[in-house]
Formats: sequence, C-alpha cells, structure tokens
Amino acid sequence: MRDGVDRILDQWRAERPDIDPSPMGIVGRVARVHRLLDRALGDNFAAHGLQRGEFDILATLRRSGPPYRLTAGALTASAMVTSGAITNRIDRLAAKGLVTRETDPANRRSVLITLTDEGRRLVDRVLLTHVDLESRLLSGLTPQDRETLAAVLRKLLVTLGDTDPTS
Repeated sequence: MRDGVDRILDQWRAERPDIDPSPMGIVGRVARVHRLLDRALGDNFAAHGLQRGEFDILATLRRSGPPYRLTAGALTASAMVTSGAITNRIDRLAAKGLVTRETDPANRRSVLITLTDEGRRLVDRVLLTHVDLESRLLSGLTPQDRETLAAVLRKLLVTLGDTDPTS
C-alpha cells in the first residue's frame, strides 16, 4: 500500500539519487496526519461551539480534579502557548459562562481560573464524542499497531525534548 508521500519520495530519489529522502517521508507523514486529525477534531469541537484551544483549557481544568481550578500561569505552562493566547481563550470561555476568573486571595498577583458547573457538563459531553472520534480515526490500526505507534512517537518526542516536567 502506498500513500501520497511515497510518490514525493520516488521523485526525490529520481532527481537526487545522492540523498536519502527517508526523513522527509517520516516528517511529511507526521505533518499530514496532524493536518487530517486536526481538521476532524476541530469539526467535533465546533459542533459543540468550541475551538480546540478552548477545549484544551476546559479539559485541563477538568482533569486537574476538584475544585477544577488552576492559575492562569499553570494553564499557560500546560498549553505551551503564550500568556496572551491563554488570556484570549479564557476571555471567550468566561463570556460563555464556562469558567470564572478571580484574583487568588493567597497571592494577589495571581489569577485563578475555575471551571463552572456548566463548563464541567460541557467538557464531559465533548470528551465522550472526542474519545469516540479519536477511536474511530485510529480504527485502521490494530491494538498492537497503536501501542507501537504510541511508543515510537513518545520516543521521538522525548528525543526532541518534550518530556514530562513533573518527572
């Protein structure tokens, strides 16, 4: 079975037999997979009135456990985006009544973001469709394929410096 990247690699091999284009195949496939997955996941979030970044914040607050509250700084660190991007997302979520924002009484320089009851119900609903969609998107892989792919991607991420800061 061949994909669109195979054709590109064949062309490079014909035009530049002096180089090994196989790294382009891996990076190109990862990029294409990302685009396809991102589009499908984005459509699911949009069906619930959310953008991907908004879901990320809601999901981060939800998985933090009761009281579903984190500082804006903790959200910024977990999302790996700028504080301005987090602020915009929080503004949109607060306007929708899905989170609240308050000054931390223990540290007046810090802002606490809390998931509202409505936000918790929404993220729980979206999470069900999200996991179901991801399962369907991966349905072409066997359970062993999934384990192998997860392990290889984890190894690549660690090699690129993306490690768990808590370990």
